[in-house]
Amino acid sequence: MGILNLTPDSFSDGGDLFGEPELLIGRARSMLDQGASILDLGAVSTRPGADPVSLQEEMDRLSPALEALQRAGLGPLSVDTFRPEVAELALERGVEMINDVKAAAEPGMIEVLQRYQPKVCLMHMRGSPQTMQAGQIHYGDVVEEVGSWLKSRVEALGLPRDQVFIDPGIGFGKWDEHNLELTRSVGRLAQITGCPVLYGASRKSVIGRIAGVEAPKDRLPGSLALAGAAAAAGAAMLRVHDVAETIQYLRLWGALGGAAAE
Repeated sequence: MGILNLTPDSFSDGGDLFGEPELLIGRARSMLDQGASILDLGAVSTRPGADPVSLQEEMDRLSPALEALQRAGLGPLSVDTFRPEVAELALERGVEMINDVKAAAEPGMIEVLQRYQPKVCLMHMRGSPQTMQAGQIHYGDVVEEVGSWLKSRVEALGLPRDQVFIDPGIGFGKWDEHNLELTRSVGRLAQITGCPVLYGASRKSVIGRIAGVEAPKDRLPGSLALAGAAAAAGAAMLRVHDVAETIQYLRLWGALGGAAAE
């Protein structure tokens, strides 16, 4: 899954594609040529401390981008949103997947997803982007707690489990030891929920803290290390900024006997 951020403030590439349809089309085409199986469009930053964005602003960012990509014949597409109105707009336009950081908790989202029956990813997040890394963060057994919570959201959604991915939410209300344990335990999360795991740690701050790399765009080696560990543990799909490099890594890892994630 290739990441296409339509925001001015995303932690890694905010502003790169904001208001630039030709750059967006070029980036999308490149990712697909490099081997991405789906492109994930996000019009709201959910990084820790991100400012809220209105529904209208999210739609105003997303709608022209969707139109441009579909006019260019590029896809399949996923939309990263927690709002049912945005999900419905996307699904009306033929988007195949909704990637929801709030795990269909927003009022009305379950009804939209049940009506359209798309592929869905439900992510675990503690609190909100404004609060998720604040205060005490404590888990007894982080894998069991995150997995059980996600299982409850999958059951509430009520779609066939082969249409639903779960995402442990690396960095979303977790400290580094939690992020690493969830990465090592992707297979256990799949067993708890009965769903495949979509794993995303590309360029995240856990890499910067552990490896001492401040700039997100300089975190490719750490991103590959986490992606490889997640794939080895059983991740079904990886959400990444650097498609070509991740595909190259996975192909060599697969040649050495690993199972390929998408």
